[in-house]
This record gives sequence, structure tokens and C-alpha cells, in this order.
Amino acid sequence: MLKYRADLRTLGYIIITTALFAYQWKYGTNWWLYTTFLFFEVAVSVITHNHNHLSIWNWQPLNILTDWWLTIFYGAPVFAWIPTHNRNHHRFVNTDGDTSLTYRKSEENNLLTVLSYPSMSGFYQVTQSVIPYMKDLRVKDRAKFIENWVQIFVLVIWVATFLILDWKRALFLVVLPQQVSAFSVFVFNYLQHVHADEESKYNHSRNFMGVNWFLFNNGFHTMHHERASIHWSELPQAHKKIEHLIAPHLIEPSFWWYIFRTYILSIFVPKYRSNSMRLERMKTTPVTSNVASVHGV
Repeated sequence: MLKYRADLRTLGYIIITTALFAYQWKYGTNWWLYTTFLFFEVAVSVITHNHNHLSIWNWQPLNILTDWWLTIFYGAPVFAWIPTHNRNHHRFVNTDGDTSLTYRKSEENNLLTVLSYPSMSGFYQVTQSVIPYMKDLRVKDRAKFIENWVQIFVLVIWVATFLILDWKRALFLVVLPQQVSAFSVFVFNYLQHVHADEESKYNHSRNFMGVNWFLFNNGFHTMHHERASIHWSELPQAHKKIEHLIAPHLIEPSFWWYIFRTYILSIFVPKYRSNSMRLERMKTTPVTSNVASVHGV
């Protein structure tokens, strides 16, 4: 019933994540087990992203059950990806109108901007995308409106149940991992677009090569924007066809080296400070209001 055989890996991640949670809740945890669990929680955010673009199953009831599972481990109703990401971010791609703009408050790219981005971006995505989307559904698609509310109820019941059973353990094994999962996806979006050229067809995104095997090819971000509906397993081959069109410095071999040099070393070594392709472009060309049409959606 899987649409793509490659999603056996996705199912493996789902099973492992569930097993790690259940084991730790019953038997306790240690630092390496908990760290492993947090890694899989980060992977949950990527699975959520992939599932919202291209659902895993051919049978809709299984897709709905997967929505519920993702909701409780991601820590937010996964329908929120539709108005914020699928319909908004992929339409505007970090240009005016994108509720996840990386330069809304600052043109800088430093430790302060990356740490403040998740809460700031989350506020605008909820108020400008999610709430209007739900208001529209209430009138135009009552069934979908109710289905989305069920996700919210599932999440509330899940969190409340474990808080009642053992609130200290729940904070550590339910709430904090959910926050890590949600926080990570905001950071990924920021890193993939900050200081790139949002008006360029191929240079609007940063690509991280080192994370791809572990995180379902999430690093091939330029190609993902070219063809949002492509399955994650097909991204490596598709990326090769456009790799030569992407600015070399937007293809990062190592995610962690980028983090370390951009946000730590740059404090002491100026050559590692981030340079904005957007600002460089604006020095020589007029700013346009919206060029979303040049990007794939």
C-alpha cells in the first residue's frame, strides 16, 4: 500500500521513534538513548514535510492515521504545513508574501537571528497563514475543517494523558522532544534560504549534502523547490541535472561545519561571516515586489 518502496525507510523511522519513546517511558533513559531519540524527533519533522507534499500511502485511512502519529510526535497539527509551507512558502520562496521570510526583522545572519527566527516565524505563519486557512475551510470545506480539528484534539489528548500520568517524565519525553522537532524545521528553513538570492531561479536555496542519507534527502533544497511533488528518493538524480546551475557556495558539504563556522567561528574570524547574495543583488538592481513565478511550486 506504500506509494514508493523507499518509504520502507520512513516506516522504519516511525517504528524506531515509537519504540524509543515507549521504552524510555517504561524503563527510563540515559544520555545516549535520549540523544538518539531526539535525532529521530528531528527526522519526524522531515517525514512530516515529505508526507504533506506527497502522502505515504495509497489508502487514505492510513494517511490519516499517519497524520495523527506525526502530529503527536511533531508536536503540532500537521495540517498547518498546507497553508504555511505548501501553499505559501513554495509559492513565494522567501520573497514578499512568504510568511516565513528570513529577513523580516534583520538582514543579518548570525547566532541571534537564527535563534530568534523560529518563534518570530512561527507567529507570522500562524496568524497570517494557519488562522485564515482554517476560517476559509470552515466555510468552503467543512469535512476538511473537522478533520483538521481532530488532529488538534488528538494532540491535546496525547499530551494531557502523559502529563496526568507523570508530568515530569512527560515534559522530558513528550513536550521537550516535540519542541526539538518543531524548532529544527524552522532552523532548517532559515539555513536553507538565509543570505541566498530569493529572486534567482536556482540560487534561492542552500543545499546541505551531508544530511541527505539520514534525513531523507532534505538537503537537496533547490531541486525540492523546482519540483515540490517529487518523491524524496528521486531528489539525488534530479539534483544532478541542475547542480551546475547553482552557485558553488550554496552547495554545502557539511551541515555542522556551516553551523560552526557561520555562527561560532565568525564571531572571532571575520572571513567566516555570512555574505548576503540578496544585498549584493540589491546594490546593482532595483528591488521587485514579487518574482514567485520564476520558482517551481
